[in-house]
Amino acid sequence: MASRFPTSVRNPARRALLALALPLLAGSAFAQAQAWPTKPITIIVPFPAGGPTDTATRIIGQKMSLGLKQPVLIDNRSGASGTIGAAAAAKAAPDGYTLVMLATPTLLAGHLYGPTSYDIFKNFTPVGTTYDLPIVMVVNPKALPDVTGLQQLIAKAKEQGGKFNYTTAGTGSFGHLTTESLKTVGHFDMQHVPYRGSAPAVTDLIGGQVPMMFSDLIAVLPHIKSGTLRAIAVGSSKRLSLLPDVKTVAEQGFPGFDATSWGGMLAPAGTPKEVIARLNAELKKALADKEVQEKLEGVGTFAAFQTPEQMATRMRQDYERWGKVIRDNNITNK
Repeated sequence: MASRFPTSVRNPARRALLALALPLLAGSAFAQAQAWPTKPITIIVPFPAGGPTDTATRIIGQKMSLGLKQPVLIDNRSGASGTIGAAAAAKAAPDGYTLVMLATPTLLAGHLYGPTSYDIFKNFTPVGTTYDLPIVMVVNPKALPDVTGLQQLIAKAKEQGGKFNYTTAGTGSFGHLTTESLKTVGHFDMQHVPYRGSAPAVTDLIGGQVPMMFSDLIAVLPHIKSGTLRAIAVGSSKRLSLLPDVKTVAEQGFPGFDATSWGGMLAPAGTPKEVIARLNAELKKALADKEVQEKLEGVGTFAAFQTPEQMATRMRQDYERWGKVIRDNNITNK
């Protein structure tokens, strides 16, 4: 019977050489992983400079650069809820030198804008989550002087029979999705008045053109501190250290309610596992640093580390959960 093995493997001398070579090849691959990185690393931020994702990435990247012993560069490529930057990252070489910061709007862009040029699950490998961006419900205290809690706001909305207005940073923004989700579980109605960005929405909220907004914390925190706006609820499952007296939505009659926007680091699919592990380890160290935590809190975000596996689960869960909200309420930016 003919041997099933090729001649090169049947030959005892060649088998011996192969046995010696395998550990050397494995050692070479290990050495290459250990040597990485040998040049600067670029993190694509698919949002404008100065926003929460950009600011958090710069804080975290600066700290990671110390452990990686290479500069971490920020490349802002904004537009279309982050899909332009994500598309560029998806085409990058899977060598660990180009990463992208994922934020909730980019995760949900396929639901809102239609098919993208990449698959957020197939074309990327999670590195780890980086920060949480809490969302807070604020009212104009002059327009709603008696509204100091969520149930009072709901009562006011019901009194007006669906004519009560609220604003957000735009159609499909996380504030929009959170409010629509709350309307569903709270069995009340309000009319959405979308703006193009948080800044104009907050300006008109302060001016009294609209009475209420569900906003990311970073956009409204200064106005809450000055008393120009009143915070009446936070969307996260736990109270915020920056607003310790403001109750969660869950505490105000909706157990289990949890709405938090967040960010996480992605690498192009195919990036070596050893490189992902190194990036995750450096990310973990950076987010455990007290100075980094304080800087993040200073801009309204909170360090929130998760492993690649945990981030993958969170991506899938949020994609399905908020995708249902988008479909049920016919929300689209197409």
